[in-house]
Amino acid sequence: MKSTFELFIASRYLRARRKHAVVSVITVISVIGVAAGVMALVIAMAVTTGMRNSLQRSLLGAMAHINVIPKVPGEGIDDWRGLMAKLRQAPHVTAAAPELYSPFMVTGVQSGSGVVKGIDVGAELAVSETLRHLQAGSLDLLRDPTAKPPGIVLGRRMAEEGAIRVNNRVRVLSPEGGELTPFGSTPIAREFRVAGIFESGFYDFDEHYAYASIAAVQRMLGIEDQVNDIALMVDDLNRAPEIARELEKMLGTHYTATAWQEQNSKLFNALSGEKIVTMIVIGLIELVAALNILIVLVMMVMEKYRDIAVLMSMGARRQQIRKIFMLQGVLIGVVGSAIGLAVGYPLCYLADKYQWIRIDESVYAFSYVPFEAHWVHGIWIAAVAIAISFVATLYPAKNATRIAPAEVLRYE
Repeated sequence: MKSTFELFIASRYLRARRKHAVVSVITVISVIGVAAGVMALVIAMAVTTGMRNSLQRSLLGAMAHINVIPKVPGEGIDDWRGLMAKLRQAPHVTAAAPELYSPFMVTGVQSGSGVVKGIDVGAELAVSETLRHLQAGSLDLLRDPTAKPPGIVLGRRMAEEGAIRVNNRVRVLSPEGGELTPFGSTPIAREFRVAGIFESGFYDFDEHYAYASIAAVQRMLGIEDQVNDIALMVDDLNRAPEIARELEKMLGTHYTATAWQEQNSKLFNALSGEKIVTMIVIGLIELVAALNILIVLVMMVMEKYRDIAVLMSMGARRQQIRKIFMLQGVLIGVVGSAIGLAVGYPLCYLADKYQWIRIDESVYAFSYVPFEAHWVHGIWIAAVAIAISFVATLYPAKNATRIAPAEVLRYE
């Protein structure tokens, strides 16, 4: 009942018309400030979360959770079939696939360069989603060891820039595998037929990667039956670093295992840093709103000296007076937070659904800014806004309890 009395008075003070219009204006500005801060934080968190998750999905769709490679750079894995069989039996490993990478240049109507990845089709489909949904063509030529010329699957961007289509014959130049001269290896060229075109959704990957069978890449490079990487999938991608450390104990001294988080640590650290900076900068809006609340309540205490004195003379305790002004600040925070959430979340939904903000894929790897707003973010953002609003009430609420009713009402 006591709390109801204090809440009633606090809400009446906020809604009542005043002699000094400036107090009402600052009250409205305070609510707008809290709402703007909450809305901006919701949108900023949605953008940073959307960018991080979209990037993570694109990366994990094109790469494995863990990669096993030789510790000495440039060395290959000779007994890769035996090592793969061993790794498939390891705890938490759900799939394994051999990979052989080589830089290359493809020449069609125009030229493009990147990395060709030699794969075993069946094993690769178990560790990567990139080849499961081709934009055009099929993987049949990559499965056929007798195909002449062998098949190759290109990324969509590479195919578009080279004006290359499915079934076109292309020449693939590799800087490795040619004759050794005093100036280095001479490039070698092999003819391939374009079996398909893939689109991973990750711009750099679609522009610079191609797939061929391991045997075809080995012949192109002139090497024996070896690979330079074994890709693994695990049952919990978030525990990939821990699983990689366990696998290293089993692999011995010749090989090392790296998780996807380690391979992309610089990128994700940069995104985390941007997220923190964004929160700090936008948090300044909340501080400005808190300053407005402080000014509103200080001016209200000065305006309501007589009312406070009357309440205290009628039996209201100083604790209740303090609570009245605290509740006013909290009400401003609650109303502002509710408005901010009510505006922020629909804006995020519409911006993501209709892709309002288009960006350059070649720079940002995405064609538009993704917005992923989570309800958990809204809870802590609103809680912080209300807490800041509450802190702003402490001084004026304490100042209100210093009023001496006898002094104020002496000449009334």
